[in-house]
Amino acid sequence: MVKLDHGNRTRLTAGIISFVAGSAIMAVKFVAYRMTGSSAIFSDALESIVNVIAAAFAVGSILFAGRPADRNHPYGHGRIEFFSAAFEGGLIAFASAAVMLMAVESLIRAPELKQINIGLLITAVAGIANAILGWFLIRMGKKTRSLILIADGKHVLSDFWTSAGVVVGLFLVRLTRVHWIDPVIAIIVALSLVRTGFLLVRHAARALLDEEDTELLQRILDAGERSRTPGIIRMHHLRAIRIGRFAHVDAHLVVPEFWSVDQAHDAQDAFERRLLAVHAIEGEILFHTDPCRRLYCELCDIEACPIRLRPFVARPTMTLDEATQPDPPDGGTLILPKLASG
Repeated sequence: MVKLDHGNRTRLTAGIISFVAGSAIMAVKFVAYRMTGSSAIFSDALESIVNVIAAAFAVGSILFAGRPADRNHPYGHGRIEFFSAAFEGGLIAFASAAVMLMAVESLIRAPELKQINIGLLITAVAGIANAILGWFLIRMGKKTRSLILIADGKHVLSDFWTSAGVVVGLFLVRLTRVHWIDPVIAIIVALSLVRTGFLLVRHAARALLDEEDTELLQRILDAGERSRTPGIIRMHHLRAIRIGRFAHVDAHLVVPEFWSVDQAHDAQDAFERRLLAVHAIEGEILFHTDPCRRLYCELCDIEACPIRLRPFVARPTMTLDEATQPDPPDGGTLILPKLASG
């Protein structure tokens, strides 16, 4: 039995709400399809099947991702969230192919729609329900830093726009009595689904391949600037990866060369705690300390330095380019900001 903390219980509750509400909305849409015979409504209902399957998969993923780190998974189980998002993107692609096939078939056989007014009403109500559900899932996903809920919410919200397009199409059919508009709307819905699925898969693939998260790095750097105290001179080789909602960060800190190991260790630990508190991230930060080697005198504002070669000039705000540069090859030097000493 997986024991969940408060955050994971909140995520799980949101996932269950998504599954139950999505199932109800799906059932209502299929009733509308049976009553009207509309290809556009069928495409909307088929997308709801994907919503329900994705919600069920999300619940399982939240349970798995909530398990603590262990020896087999030392960084935790959060990466399952990216697989969940990729899986949902694949389901959307499958649904779009099915919708396209039915729409083309319907266009060929010249459909005849029934009870358009009832179809309009049911589809509109279902669309509004999806808008509320999507907004709720995205809000909870951002609050709990859950990619699963955000991806699910974005897909559900896209379903609202699908329903809106279907309503417009049915209204045009009712107004003009031109029934081929209905399968054309279904084809447009299918193309929209292809785009949604592609974006989800691309986002998941970028995370699975540990592509640089520039926004996360900049937030960490900004928090580091606000948390810095004298003695934490500069930072470089800053890296970060996301595993689910957790962030794993490591970097090299430049500290005074004359500090003892204990002093450098205590300053590093205190800096880590302040940075985590300021940034408010879930995860861990690991720092490696580098001695200043008397290369940073103009940037070091520590008082009474017994080994200083040059006077302190200024400590400019670090840029992301400087913070992320790796250790130079043997004999090389880091690129430091230019200062006017005059």
